[in-house]
Formats: sequence, structure tokens, C-alpha cells
Amino acid sequence: SIREEIITSAETTIGAERNLLKPEPESCHLIELKTPILSNEELAKLKHISEGDFKSITLPILFNPKNGVAALAAAMEEIFIEADRAIESGVNLIILSDRNLSPSQAPIPALLAVSGLHHHLIRNGTRTRVGLVLESGEPREVHHFATLIGYGCGAINPYLAFETIDAMIQQGTLVNIETNKACKNYVKAVTKGVVKVASKIGISTLQSYRGAQIFEALGLNKSVIDKYFTWTASRIEGVGLDA
Repeated sequence: SIREEIITSAETTIGAERNLLKPEPESCHLIELKTPILSNEELAKLKHISEGDFKSITLPILFNPKNGVAALAAAMEEIFIEADRAIESGVNLIILSDRNLSPSQAPIPALLAVSGLHHHLIRNGTRTRVGLVLESGEPREVHHFATLIGYGCGAINPYLAFETIDAMIQQGTLVNIETNKACKNYVKAVTKGVVKVASKIGISTLQSYRGAQIFEALGLNKSVIDKYFTWTASRIEGVGLDA
């Protein structure tokens, strides 16, 4: 709506925020985005960035489903270990990706991967040293993007949504529009949806919405909440990682 566009900003920044209690000139070395929804071209730039202090790494968020819940838990631990190593080596942009999935490599649920790593870094005191970006085929609806941002994700590339739009145009389901324009319309629509969600809470910038966790969990047991969705309200417990 017009009101939300006036008072709510979709702009956000990604990168190392450094010590929030001791701001320095280097604390301003961040990448500014007009929207947290990234096109494929924008993500490619982040993957190969070599400007100034910026350094990125792509970590797979995949696991072998044949090995069950143990493989999922082990894959999450491996993500944590690799992220810690990357940060110590000077990386300040971590891109979590489920691009290379296969019959033997299933994607870890995007929200689980993002929130789990977000809270792991908070516990280690390194969260402000790195920005989190997601490359995933899972998010497609406004709620998906809102929860991912709410649990610490700085930017999201919904590559499967873009590929679906292209396929619909090729098949004639969408007519009289080019793929580039249709994808831009999708990004604009999703951004407006997330802005509407944030504005209903009374938050006027998506940067303030990031990591705010203004959600309540239903049907997740306490061990999952405590480790991967720390501090999330949960009045009704339920399944664990083995669901």
C-alpha cells in the first residue's frame, strides 16, 4: 500500500557489521541492497566479489537422506564447522546453497540451515563478522521470505522461482512478457509482501526485521528449538529432526 511504501524501507545491507558497541569507519564497509531478494546475476556478483575487504564463500546445505536424521544433524554440524573456518580465514559473506542437489544429496530445509547457523554464530560471538545469504529453490511465497529474514538471512536468491517463471513463459502459460521483466515483477511483489508483514508489526526497515524472530513455533520439540531456533516461543511441542 501507499502508506507502507512511505514509512517502510526494503533496503538492507550485508557484510561484516563488526563490533556494534564500538563503531569504526570500517563498520560502514557493507553492501547496500535495494531489496533482500537477489536476482541470479546479483548473486553471481556476490559469489565472485573481490572488491575491497569483501570475501565470500559458498557452503552447500545438503545431506544424504538415506542415512536419516543422523545425516541431517551431522550435515548441520559440518556447516557450523565450515562457517567457523571461513570466518577465521577472513570471509565476511557466507552463501548457503542447495543448488547441487541429487538423488543422494537432499536439501536441508532452508529455514533450519539459516537459523541454525545464525544462532551458532551468535553463541560463538562471531555473528557480526559475517553476512548470511541464501541460494535456494525452496522459498517462493511471502511467508517463506519473511521467516528467513526474520531468522537472520540478509539476502535470498530464489533460483527455482525464477526458473519456474521462465518455464511458464516458454510453455505459453505467461504471455506478452519477457522473462527478465516477469522476474523483476516477482521480486517486486515478494518485496512488497515482506514490507507489508514488517509494517504490520510496526517495524519500518527490513534491516531491523532481520533476526527479530517475531514468530511462534508450533509442533517442534524443545531440543530443536533450543539448538536451531533459539529463543523462539513454542507453547505446543512436537516433532524433532526425525519428522
